[in-house]
Amino acid sequence: MSCLASPLLPVVVEISTWSHLGHAVHAVCQQPDQPVPSDRPALLLVHGFGASTDHWRYNIPVLSRSHPVHAIDLLGFGRSAKPASLEYGGALWRDQLVAYVHERIGRPTVIAGNSLGGFAALAAGAALGEDCAGVVLLNAAGPFSDEQRPPKGWGAIARQSIGTALLKSPVVQRLLFENLRRPATIRRTLNQVYVDKTNVDDWLVEAIRRPSMDPGAFGVFRTVFDIPSGQPLDELFAELTAPLLLLWGIRDPWINAPGRRSTFQRHAPKATTEVVLDAGHCPHDEVPEQVNAALQEWLAELN
Repeated sequence: MSCLASPLLPVVVEISTWSHLGHAVHAVCQQPDQPVPSDRPALLLVHGFGASTDHWRYNIPVLSRSHPVHAIDLLGFGRSAKPASLEYGGALWRDQLVAYVHERIGRPTVIAGNSLGGFAALAAGAALGEDCAGVVLLNAAGPFSDEQRPPKGWGAIARQSIGTALLKSPVVQRLLFENLRRPATIRRTLNQVYVDKTNVDDWLVEAIRRPSMDPGAFGVFRTVFDIPSGQPLDELFAELTAPLLLLWGIRDPWINAPGRRSTFQRHAPKATTEVVLDAGHCPHDEVPEQVNAALQEWLAELN
């Protein structure tokens, strides 16, 4: 274990060396200055697609004042390994998070995830049972049962088949990958999903670009087109026994946040807490002060 001083923030975090299925996993941890009660849960932060532990830059220093905070790079992303031999998808990342909680944290844990990380967090929370102290979803990805039905009609089937075949072309995939990892494209994409663009800075663009230069990055990108959709969210909600907090960046253009919120309300447990923020797809980085405050208030109610 070593320490890292962030070039952006006046905070020192511990970097842990851990492995899952024999592959290196990058994680960071920040402990409160004072000892915390043994019954206070830890907090595990899980990034979205293409992001990493760096995306929690404004959250770790604040949340760690009261709770042990861990952030982890899912296999295939950030500074974690990107082996071609793995079958990337919800099951892999669920098992990675469950193993990390058991092997590295060793206490009940609240798991918070953004986008793809939200789906992984919910799946892990459901699998952990009593070892999960809560789940926080920030504009979470993932399907519901009624969204997994096949297209109806020959026209819809043909359009889907042609589009799928085109996207599975290695040449097309390579062109997409090279374009998506260009700094200008990364910045343009972030600007589309951040309402307040103040935090779309050079540091964030580089934090997203850097892992895409790893030798295995293109191989992971190619698997995106074959990732199984995973267990439906409504089934995971039914299995979850821990408290649930939904944090919505309600102006997220990627997921139609108002409509998705309505769907979540139909399926989420009755005791679910919701907080709606005037932000886009990544509220934890766009409006970190509001997200931190909402999380701290909700965490205080768990203690």
